[in-house]
Amino acid sequence: MPKALEGIRILEWTQFMNGSVYMLGDLGAEVIHIEDREKGDAARGMSAMWGDSILLPGGRNVLFESSNRSKKSITLDLKKAKGKEVLYRLVARSQVFVHNYRPEVAQRLGLSYDALTKHNPKLLYVVASGLGTQGPFKDFRAFDPLTQAMSGLMLSMGDRDDPEPVLAAGAISDCVGAAMTAFAVTTVLLIQERLGISQEVQVSQLSSALSCLMLGQLSITMWQGRPRARHSRKRARNPLANFYRCGDNKWIMLSEAQSDRFWLEFCDVLGLEGVAHDPSFTTALKRRENYAELINILEKVFATKPREEWVNLFLQRKVRFAWAPILNPNEVASHPQVLENKYIVEMEHPTLGKIKSVACPLRLTKTPATYDLPPP
Repeated sequence: MPKALEGIRILEWTQFMNGSVYMLGDLGAEVIHIEDREKGDAARGMSAMWGDSILLPGGRNVLFESSNRSKKSITLDLKKAKGKEVLYRLVARSQVFVHNYRPEVAQRLGLSYDALTKHNPKLLYVVASGLGTQGPFKDFRAFDPLTQAMSGLMLSMGDRDDPEPVLAAGAISDCVGAAMTAFAVTTVLLIQERLGISQEVQVSQLSSALSCLMLGQLSITMWQGRPRARHSRKRARNPLANFYRCGDNKWIMLSEAQSDRFWLEFCDVLGLEGVAHDPSFTTALKRRENYAELINILEKVFATKPREEWVNLFLQRKVRFAWAPILNPNEVASHPQVLENKYIVEMEHPTLGKIKSVACPLRLTKTPATYDLPPP
């Protein structure tokens, strides 16, 4: 059975994570990662910033390894004519060129859209910038924290009563930028197949964060004139859309918008028979008016059992109201919901042996993703 993107060759001239199209490699594309002749991808040296905590056996590091599987690699000195010659020969035999450098850098090195299409008129050219190629910040070296700052994300997370910004761990805007770059590649490939058009497409970390992470918040802001307030656990007007600490200091999340529909079931499972018919709480409007009292009741109830007991109880009773445990990354990687859906896969690594890795998010029934190539 052929792989989904078999026969597609993508040249990826990128550093760090934004613009990485490893997921297309999972789906069968030949992704050739072009690195600096002496230093390689800058992500290989991130231990200089983050210290030994990111190092793996064999001198590798987590940040590079996590976004460079399913690729081949070549080192080229693109400041020299010989390096450019090799690249131009590759361009002539490739369908897509992806980079995350400033347009001025690509222009100076002879790697602009106009320059490369002289060697391959059908080449699809994808620019994965940081904050965009126009505007006063276009020349910024944009990293994940800067995108979180510029997108509004940092002031949309956290508790309403704490005015400090919150920085999410895990390079989330880098990850979403990589995903949207992969989307850009598959889109222009489809357009070329349908319409015969070759073109340049631009996507940025900032545009990806706005459209994927901040769409709801920005829509509310633009259409209603003000952003939705940060969540406040102590002031949640719908206590059935809030999170609570359990008896073992772990947390559980409720997210029930239809609280009237499930109110009696909710009270029955939690053993709140007296509360169920209390006139102060019988409707969503009443619960909104008396939220502080109800939150206080629910905090005390959830504190009576460890989280696992609540999880088992909810599963056994097959409750219909919306809930989920709040998991830390260790718990996510071993949770049966994640494992049974194959969201974590095993692959062979040259220095780590058999390792677990986050799977390609697409689950194709006839041309599934494969994980044959470890990071180069």
